[in-house]
Amino acid sequence: MGIFDKLFNKKPGGSGDAGKVVKASKSVDIEGRFERLRSAISGTMSNFFVAKDRQNENRVVGVKLCDTDKVEFFESRFKGLNKPSEGDIAIQMQHSNIVKTLEYGTSSKGQLFIVMEYIDGPGLNQLIHERQEEQLAGKRLEMIRQMAEALAYVHRKEFIHRDICPRNYMATKDLGTVKLIDFGLTLPATKAFMAPGNRTGTPLYMSPEIVRRRSTDKRVDIFSFAVTCYHLITFDLPWQISDTSGRAALHHDTSPPRDILEHRPQMDKNLAQAIMGAMHANPDMRTPDVDTFLRQIRNVKESP
Repeated sequence: MGIFDKLFNKKPGGSGDAGKVVKASKSVDIEGRFERLRSAISGTMSNFFVAKDRQNENRVVGVKLCDTDKVEFFESRFKGLNKPSEGDIAIQMQHSNIVKTLEYGTSSKGQLFIVMEYIDGPGLNQLIHERQEEQLAGKRLEMIRQMAEALAYVHRKEFIHRDICPRNYMATKDLGTVKLIDFGLTLPATKAFMAPGNRTGTPLYMSPEIVRRRSTDKRVDIFSFAVTCYHLITFDLPWQISDTSGRAALHHDTSPPRDILEHRPQMDKNLAQAIMGAMHANPDMRTPDVDTFLRQIRNVKESP
């Protein structure tokens, strides 16, 4: 996030699982309570590790430790707006296709932390990077439906995720279940939080409105979701670019995306049309909401 802003160097102009509401814990000794099993890839504003929770019968959980400086920098953009914290938002997300938040609070060292269910399987980014065609064959359609259901739920809760990308979807080992993760950049879908100027997200999946510092709404997630689906199906991005830095996002409204049927000519045309329509550079011509996308693919039977 910070790196992307530095690059541009400009000033801002479904049905769910019932879940127990967990109050934020205070001053938790992270190292004393959790036995680290392994670390995972660090996020933009946090570090994540898998651990045994000694306080809860040694159950295996995921623990997210937030970088205090980066979180404070991000939160400072919304001073005076009473923005809910990541934990406040994540605990509200009670859906079978969203990772369940078990607890959140502040560690004894002053770091914000989130404890969540552990998903023992690959992230979509890993499946794409390793080009796992054999593992994904025949499963992508159901995965995409689940990914869309998760996002539709977030939008029904009146939030914008703002970082939809393969890294933020986790799958079980058999790829039978996909879950959305990481609400570190998530904002309420209200006028104050949709004003121009907040350029955050993952550049290769970022909508033109965010790149150009325009007003935003839930359709920024629809754009990012479509790029994620495209990448999952083709193992390529819609724009043929070698630059993977923030500058890559400038292509998203200056050159047309490559039609997904050029990669997968045999895939269902309705699914292809739905994905390309959700990726339109102009938000007024883009698929208006996730429920519309789900209706568009309702009768698709064959998985790409």
